[in-house]
Amino acid sequence: MTTRIELADAITRIAKGDRKALEFVYRATSAKLFGICLRISGDRGEAEDALQDVYVNLWNAAGRFDAARASPVSWLAVFARNRTIDRLRRRRRLDASAPLEAAEHVADAAPLAEDALLAGEENARIHTCLETLEERQRGVIRTAFFDGVTYADLAARQDVPLGTVKSWVRRGLARLKQCLDA
Repeated sequence: MTTRIELADAITRIAKGDRKALEFVYRATSAKLFGICLRISGDRGEAEDALQDVYVNLWNAAGRFDAARASPVSWLAVFARNRTIDRLRRRRRLDASAPLEAAEHVADAAPLAEDALLAGEENARIHTCLETLEERQRGVIRTAFFDGVTYADLAARQDVPLGTVKSWVRRGLARLKQCLDA
């Protein structure tokens, strides 16, 4: 399993023109990013093209990555999401043969201002409540849910039984729920 540090280091090397680092990042993240592209586009061919765009653009934009602001997987996931949406928008603009009435069925993906404000407040509450957890619970919950690491991988990293990691997460989530409900 590739660690966050290894991916961050590889992205830094990509910014310096290291092709092997790009290959490493591709092998470590392409399955996950392809899933994101496919889920958004709904079309396998479009998802494959979007994924290719992700890595081409990564080659050019790797210097903008800041490990202090985001995990490599999160940053790449946003990259994949945005590339796929851009491709879909571009394709819809090119498809000018659709009647004007077809536009009423196209959803606006942007959240309403009120919803964005509420989501921001909720996000702040979650992070505040996360800080009330003991360190190992907070660590495994953040790693599992924000970085997408499996419980089995967490158990291996922590050198503890799988059941222990599951208990930490379960208890931590229960405390998190109590904090959020308060």
